[in-house]
Amino acid sequence: MTLSVEDRTAKIESYGKAYDFLVESLKKFPVEMWNFKSEKNPWSIHEIIVHITDSEANSYIRCRRFIAEPGKEVLAYDENLWVSALDYDSQSAEEALELFKVLRRNSYNLVKGLPAATWANTVHHPENGTMTFDEWLDTYDRHVPDHVEQMQKTYDEWAGSTN
Repeated sequence: MTLSVEDRTAKIESYGKAYDFLVESLKKFPVEMWNFKSEKNPWSIHEIIVHITDSEANSYIRCRRFIAEPGKEVLAYDENLWVSALDYDSQSAEEALELFKVLRRNSYNLVKGLPAATWANTVHHPENGTMTFDEWLDTYDRHVPDHVEQMQKTYDEWAGSTN
């Protein structure tokens, strides 16, 4: 995937607004239901928040690998295993949100000023093969909105179960 300069610029700006979008979206979901799980949506909103931050930590490293060590391998991880092995339920959602904010802002500030040639860099992902820097941007630009949709489905199920 190769984005046009205009599309890349728009995605970078959208990527940079993810924390505000996430925090604003979370206001729709009562905190007392953040641990609700269902058969259809086995991750709670609380777990999704912690996952978003762990994913962002991986993204932070991958971004820097694209820039500093193009052509090298990035690590894959089993997100479902992380939820249980790292006991996401016991982790602070507030601290996770703060960490996400810092990681995302730092990467945004880094990528918004990159020279155009850097966007041609690639890395190797063990599960996805060769990835372009534009694919990284697209993936992480969509990551928070995709999980907000998942949260909405969890909320809808919770609201339906309380009636």
